[in-house]
Amino acid sequence: MLLGQFSPGPDMLLLTRTALANGGRAGVRTALGIATGLSIHAALAVLGMAWLLERFPLLDRALHWAAAAYLLWLSWKLLSACVASFSRSGGAGEVAASVSGGFFLRGLLCNLLNPKVMVFLAAVTAPFLRGEISSGRPLALWLIIVVQGGALWSLWALVLQWSPLRDGYRRAQPLIDGAFGLVLLGLGLALVLR
Repeated sequence: MLLGQFSPGPDMLLLTRTALANGGRAGVRTALGIATGLSIHAALAVLGMAWLLERFPLLDRALHWAAAAYLLWLSWKLLSACVASFSRSGGAGEVAASVSGGFFLRGLLCNLLNPKVMVFLAAVTAPFLRGEISSGRPLALWLIIVVQGGALWSLWALVLQWSPLRDGYRRAQPLIDGAFGLVLLGLGLALVLR
């Protein structure tokens, strides 16, 4: 779970960028949004949604298109703010202001619109849901996934508040935001082309 949680992907990119650009509170709100999405994915994985996605490719495709659209929208917001910061003397502060707000909702949507999360969770939980199991095991798995995800992502958002990291980010914010925007663009295009 830890490797999946901290591997590069839309959730981690959004959380890292938000925590660096907008502070610990915004980062924790984003982390809680991601964890809420994770709670829904975990419930669906434990209840067999991965099976449904395999059986109904149209549902899987619809989720991929929605995810691609959201990632491309996030990329557009970051890249347009980056370009605007280079054309003004205001700089980094204006980039943060132009993409701020709705941190919880952004985290929630980023996680919910990533169908790979459910497939990953289905693969991780499947060995624990085979054979004779107690009725409490699915709930225990769900709790472990959600609490671990929310706690560690929130902790990451707070670690990113360390002064040297924050100061370095503020100096290079337009370039870093542009890089994050390009990565999200690549992820969105990868979903479109899949």
